Amino acid sequence: MASIVKCFWASPHFGLNINEKCRSRSGIQCLASGESADAALSVESVKVNGIVNGVSCSVVKEKKESDRLMIEVGHGHGGSNVEEKKREKVSEEEKLEPLWDDGYGTQSVKDYLDLAKEIIKPDGGPPRWFTPISCGPPLKDSPILLFLPGMDGLGLGLILHHKSLGKVFEVRCMHIPLQDRTPFEALVQWVEETLRSEHSSAPKRPIYLVGESLGGCLALALAARNPNIDLVVVLANPATSFGRSQLQPLLPLFEALPDELHATVPYLLSFVMGDPVKMAAVNIDSMLPPTRYFEQLSGNLTGLLPRLSGLSDIIPKDTLIWKLKLLKSAAAYANSRLHAIKAEVLILASGNDNMLPSEDEAWRLSRSMRNCKIRYFKDNGHTILLEDGVNLLTIIKCTCTYRRCSRNHDFVADFLPPSKSEFKHALLSNGWFRNYTGPVMWSTTEDGKIVRGLSGVPNEGPVVLVGYHMLMGLELVPLVEQFLLEKKILVRGIAHPTLFSQLVESENREFSIFDTVRLYGGLPVSASNLFKLLATKSHVLLYPGGAREALHRKGEEYKLFWPDQPEFVRMAARFGATIVPFGVVGEDDIAELVLDYDDLMRIPIIGDRIRRDNEQYKDLNVRTGMSGEVANQTLYLPGLLPKIPGRVYYLFGKPVPTKGRRNMLKDRSNAKELYLHIKSEVENSIAYLMKKRKEDPYRGIVDRTVYRVLHAPMDQVPSFEP
Repeated sequence: MASIVKCFWASPHFGLNINEKCRSRSGIQCLASGESADAALSVESVKVNGIVNGVSCSVVKEKKESDRLMIEVGHGHGGSNVEEKKREKVSEEEKLEPLWDDGYGTQSVKDYLDLAKEIIKPDGGPPRWFTPISCGPPLKDSPILLFLPGMDGLGLGLILHHKSLGKVFEVRCMHIPLQDRTPFEALVQWVEETLRSEHSSAPKRPIYLVGESLGGCLALALAARNPNIDLVVVLANPATSFGRSQLQPLLPLFEALPDELHATVPYLLSFVMGDPVKMAAVNIDSMLPPTRYFEQLSGNLTGLLPRLSGLSDIIPKDTLIWKLKLLKSAAAYANSRLHAIKAEVLILASGNDNMLPSEDEAWRLSRSMRNCKIRYFKDNGHTILLEDGVNLLTIIKCTCTYRRCSRNHDFVADFLPPSKSEFKHALLSNGWFRNYTGPVMWSTTEDGKIVRGLSGVPNEGPVVLVGYHMLMGLELVPLVEQFLLEKKILVRGIAHPTLFSQLVESENREFSIFDTVRLYGGLPVSASNLFKLLATKSHVLLYPGGAREALHRKGEEYKLFWPDQPEFVRMAARFGATIVPFGVVGEDDIAELVLDYDDLMRIPIIGDRIRRDNEQYKDLNVRTGMSGEVANQTLYLPGLLPKIPGRVYYLFGKPVPTKGRRNMLKDRSNAKELYLHIKSEVENSIAYLMKKRKEDPYRGIVDRTVYRVLHAPMDQVPSFEP
């Protein structure tokens, strides 16, 4: 029998996503006979106003009554009312692999404006939640993410991020119809019902609130009212600074403006709220040649600008005036409750926000809340989530804000590997250094043959790469990137805990090298983290010399500062891991160390600063209690003088298997013997590279550059014969 849609209480301008199972109470009832239920409820057959890949209402509950199937869809002021005691699983358990496709850049502001034309059609209904079809089903045990929109109220502000966020979150977007005039406090109460329902169904799982502009005030209000719920609040240019906004004095002018002239207001506001160039650049490959890049940018701008005229329909005059009044009350409500917020807060602040003083406001909010991080984007406008260069999931990952089932971030269980788009962006950002140093890597096969590339390093984990830590860790990023490029294997580097502490975070506001380390899977050194990595068969990068080796003094180039204890050998044997010793040289070809620790300590002001900083870091010294020079883990920034660069060389030695050697867990002398063998292999690799690099005709940057121009890309420039 053909299906019959019996009644529509919510907007008919939403497509139904039947693959999503959510938990809100009924607003739409689609009734179908048992025989035709599947056909009636498939994505292809349920197509309203032509939207299939657009937006879907959140399907909440499936209940079969004899020969009829009823789908209940979230709608109305009632919010979510969860009847199930156990959360339904929307996807089978799976694991993200390195360089997974996050879909970033496949949707753009043009899609936002096109969908907005459909979603704004009046239906007389109140606010409601919907799940974008493009989000797809998330991974198992993914936390829920509630998106609270800005002034437009459409709920489409995450359209650039739907696919990436939808893989690791259960995404719900709040939609406020144009004609809705719900006061701010009523909106808070409505969202709060959903919040508490979700918390009661999964009390150990965090709930993410992503608030943009007006939605930022709403998120802060909810966090203040619910201090006992584990919330992660992400704010994108929150409107708590509306009292200092350029728009507030214009409210009387908007009220007096004739209706005939209002059509120009949203068009002008579009240039105040965002950067059209950055919006148009979202889906353009940044690695394209300049001519093609600007050609595509011009085409995107040509297609985008005519669509901006539709903003007068998205924000009509009476709605604009109401939203400005709503902003005023929202800012006052949120600001009066900042002291009560205990949630983890991440603020995205734009330096080019022409609507709100977002940069100054981020600093003010960070001083008012206990657990607050800031990421500052100096070139972006107010609508930061719709602009190029801002991947929300990347920011959440790089600030260690992603969590699944615990109050604290687990660097192994909660880690998400870099995606294709993230890796491409990182390669572009670090490209200058690869060009500067021309890294070349060699590995040793099981029969002892040295070959170009990484084929000698085992693909199957667990694998522990143990080697020399070059000055300032200059070898780290090229090593990790080459493993991803050549083998699609992510090497998890174990680093000094200071890189992940609040001491670094307090000074790290813009996206920096520390964020890149976290993106590539860096984690604090500890026995428990090493245990977890080996248990998950990971490739681990370990530097026994640690900070003492990376911050060595003059004349200590290529000298190992390893501890006496062979603990990593015993841990590797416990899991049957393969140990690969490696050496790296080239720091003396890149820069000259002109001011080391001893020199800096003789300078009064700088020496005092180093002493004060290290007094703060002393609790993070992982070598406390050890003897010898390795215990000296003083952190400082050395003075370097760049050179006309040579080249960086890596040699991965013959793999050392520990499978079947669990006797080393008890026999310390046996473990110590293997430990000294590995240390000797690292020293031999360094000596080999020091000798052979003299035979490299392309050691200098000039020779490499000429060869690249005439013959091949950077990674194909020849080197010495092994």
